[in-house]
Amino acid sequence: MRLRFMKSLLAITFVFSLTIQAVYAAEKPNILFIFSDDHAAWATGHAGDPHAKTPNMDRIYNEGATFNNAFTVTPVCSPSRAEMMTGRYGSELSITDWINPRNEPTLGLDTSHPVWPRALKEAGYRTGLIGKWHLGTEDKFHPQHFGYEYFMGFRSGGNKPKDPTLEVNGKEQQLEGLLPDILTDDAIDFIQKESDQPFLLSVHYRAPHAPWLPVADSDWAPYKDLDPKIPNPDYPKLNVKMVKRKTQEYLASVTSVDRNIGRLLEELDRLNLTENTIVIYSSDHGYNMGHNGIWHKGNGHWILTEFPKGTENVPEKQRPNMYDNSIRVPLAIRYPKMIKPGQVVEGTVTNLDWFATLLDLADVEAPEVATLYGRSFVPLIKDEAKEWENDLYAEYSTHHQSKTHMRMYRTPEWKLTRDFLNPERDELYNLVHDPAETTNLINSTDPEVVSVKDKLHQKILDKMKSISDSVLTTLK
Repeated sequence: MRLRFMKSLLAITFVFSLTIQAVYAAEKPNILFIFSDDHAAWATGHAGDPHAKTPNMDRIYNEGATFNNAFTVTPVCSPSRAEMMTGRYGSELSITDWINPRNEPTLGLDTSHPVWPRALKEAGYRTGLIGKWHLGTEDKFHPQHFGYEYFMGFRSGGNKPKDPTLEVNGKEQQLEGLLPDILTDDAIDFIQKESDQPFLLSVHYRAPHAPWLPVADSDWAPYKDLDPKIPNPDYPKLNVKMVKRKTQEYLASVTSVDRNIGRLLEELDRLNLTENTIVIYSSDHGYNMGHNGIWHKGNGHWILTEFPKGTENVPEKQRPNMYDNSIRVPLAIRYPKMIKPGQVVEGTVTNLDWFATLLDLADVEAPEVATLYGRSFVPLIKDEAKEWENDLYAEYSTHHQSKTHMRMYRTPEWKLTRDFLNPERDELYNLVHDPAETTNLINSTDPEVVSVKDKLHQKILDKMKSISDSVLTTLK
């Protein structure tokens, strides 16, 4: 009799435990983390671009929060993604430029680093990554070693916009169709299968990374006959014709991402998941399209009819930079249970903040490393941040097209960039009077400007020391 009672009690306890777990899981929000490649913050309708057709990105902005001062701390693919995953600077991770699998086949993100997908998996989330990885191609760097239970996509940085080769069920195969559409098809399938439990789904589009075409006819239609306005047509020797052509193709690629985001949002609506799903849209870094005479990102290229003379470390056609258009990223978050529609956040946030922020949104305890350099910006969302540091430190050591050691310190008023390998490239801008960064004040003798330069230089050195930046040894 006692044995039968104990068995019944154990059965009841087990069922009760499962019920508690189910209730706990139901309270957890889903997370749809949509991450594009090379998308500038200026290139949306919401941001005021006169040509960009982005109704679905705009929907996330309008139904959620707009972050006007979101940045990456390295304006190129691999380090930005590594920083986003770990909350640590690329120089600490030995990933300081984009990973070239042909020249750096053994380079990747060390699996020993804590990352937020693994933390969410351990907290009971079903996790998946669909799309671009670019943090190492060897099996030891596979996304599944970082907490993603499911992966479909490509480990390298490059792919074709049509008929791409992708890893499906652990094997590479060429698929027919447009890359953004294929990734979205798989993302919808994942959401349908996992909608009965909390999920984290990262969808990493490669668009609008070049090459931009082909895109669907409907994505190209708004731009095929467009004569676009460009930001600075009077820039000396600007190749206006090329800027306009690239603008057409670039915006068409942006629209291809937008159309597919619309498909994801529609699926959440259809499955009644909208209220309990955090939808995030951002990109790994910004982009220039004729701004300051260049196109591309932090490893920018001149887009001129004649090029400035090159140097030993910076070839003729290259223009490495830390311009705001390179480091500023689009960021919108929709979460109806927390965020009011149309909310605007002005505080400075970076890709180092994702680790702490995502765990905070999911009510999962964050490890200490998550707040070593990053911080949760949930208090900004809740309007509970009484004080918020808006200074920004960034770094970028290029070693492919050019060789530089750029270190940058930005306040809301000023920005200093030091190139410790090429000091003749140092730059200082007054962001209040010169937000487009057109007038370099590095050689100014104005006492106030000199004082600002000295203070920001010391802040750069202090930050480099705090993260044990190896570039410091070059100064001795």
